[in-house]
Amino acid sequence: MSTDIRIKKGISIRLKGEATKVIKDAPRSQIYSIHPSDLLGIVPKLLVKESAKVQAGDAIFHSKANEQLLVVSPVSGTISEIVRGEKRRILEVRIQADAKDTFKDFGKKDPKNLTADEIKKHLLASGCWPFIKQRPYDIIANPSDEPRDIFISAYASAPLRADIEFALKDRAKDFQAGVDVLAKITSGKVHLGVEKNSTSYFSQVKNAVIHKISGPHPAGNVGILIHHVNPINAGERIWVVTPQDVALIGKLFLTGQFDASRVIALSGSAVKDPQYYKITQGANLSSLFKDKLEGDNNRIINGDVLTGIKISNQGDFGFYQDSITVIPEGNKYRLFGWMPFIDNNIPSLSRTSLSWLFGNKPQEVDTNLNGEERAFVVTGEMEKVFPMDIYPMQLLKACLANDIEKMENLGIYEVAPEDFSVIDFANTSKIEAQDIIRQALNLMITEVG
Repeated sequence: MSTDIRIKKGISIRLKGEATKVIKDAPRSQIYSIHPSDLLGIVPKLLVKESAKVQAGDAIFHSKANEQLLVVSPVSGTISEIVRGEKRRILEVRIQADAKDTFKDFGKKDPKNLTADEIKKHLLASGCWPFIKQRPYDIIANPSDEPRDIFISAYASAPLRADIEFALKDRAKDFQAGVDVLAKITSGKVHLGVEKNSTSYFSQVKNAVIHKISGPHPAGNVGILIHHVNPINAGERIWVVTPQDVALIGKLFLTGQFDASRVIALSGSAVKDPQYYKITQGANLSSLFKDKLEGDNNRIINGDVLTGIKISNQGDFGFYQDSITVIPEGNKYRLFGWMPFIDNNIPSLSRTSLSWLFGNKPQEVDTNLNGEERAFVVTGEMEKVFPMDIYPMQLLKACLANDIEKMENLGIYEVAPEDFSVIDFANTSKIEAQDIIRQALNLMITEVG
C-alpha cells in the first residue's frame, strides 16, 4: 500500500548539462582520501600509521566519543599520508590504492536471523554506521538510540542531481536487503519516498511504507518527506539513509564486503559529455576530469548546485555525494547588470528577468550572485518556496540571535541545511541560509544535546 504526497510550494530549476543515462567506469584513481570534516559529529582517533597496508573495509579511525563507531578504507592499498592542520587536527587520510581491491571479509549475514543489537554491531564493525544519519541535527546517528522511524527518499528533485532510480537500476537485491536490515533496527516503520510516476522496483519494495511524491524541489528532500508523513516531536529520534547507502548496507549483508563504489552523475553546462560514472568513495577526481571540462574558469561542485561544496579539479569525491556538477564561474562583471531585462538568461523568481517567458527550457547559469548581501527585511518570498508548516524567516532570525527557546518553538528540530537550499536561491537578501541553519544546529547540539 502506498500514499500520495503532493508538494505545491517550491521551485523546479532546469539547467543545461543534464547527464545522459549511460554508465561508464571512472578511471581508477591512484589516491583515495577520507576527510573527517565530511563526518559531522565525529572527532577521529587514528587506528593506522603511514605506510600501513589496508584492505577495503579495514578500520582507519574511530570516533573519540564512541570507539565502536569506525570509519573504514574504501579501497585496498597503503596509507600514504596523514594530513594534519592546527593542533594536529586530522584533515585527510590518503591511501595509495592497489591496482585491484582486496576486501576484508565480514561474513554473509541474514538479518532475519539477527537481533537489532547484533545488526547494529555488524554495521558498526563494518564501517557502515556513518551512512545512517539522525534527525534532528542532521548528524551521524547514535547507535545507542532507538529511532522512532527510518526514512529514505529515492526522489531526486534538485537540479542536475543524479537520477536515483537509474543509478540503482541493477541493484534491486542489494536495496531490498538494505531495507530488510533497517527494518530490524527500528520498532517503527521504514518509509520510502519515490517519484509519483515511478515504474521502478522501488514501488514494490517490501518491509517499507511507500510514499509517492510529486511537486517541485525540495519535494525530494528527506526532511520534506518526514514533515508530511510524521513530523519530529521534541525528544524523538529519526534516522535517514540515502538510497545508494541502503544498497551498500544490503551488499554488506549479502556478500560480506564493504563496497564503497557508487554511480554518480557528472553534469553541468561546463562538462563536454555529461553522463554517469561508477566511482569509489574518496577517489581523487583529476583523472575523471581530464579532457571532460569546457575551459578552465569553472566551479566544480561536490554535490548539486544548491547544496554542494566547492572543490578544485584536484579534489576528492565526497563521503555522501552522488553527483559532481560543473558550471562556469561567475567572476565577471555584467555591464548595466543592475537594470531590468539586461540579461534574460538568469533563472529567477522575480520578473525583472525575462527567463519566466521561456517556461521549462533548460538554462545555462554561472555562480554570479547578481547582487551583494542586503538587508534581511523582505517578507513573504521565503514562504512561497518553503513547503513546511514553519516560518522560515522567523526561524532564521532566531538562529542569528542564538535564541534557543525561539528556535525550538519555530521548528529547528525538523530542519536540516538542505531544506533551506531553495531559500538560498529565492531570497533577495543573498544570505547564506544553509550556513545559518548549520551553525544553529551545532549550537543546539552543544547546549541541548
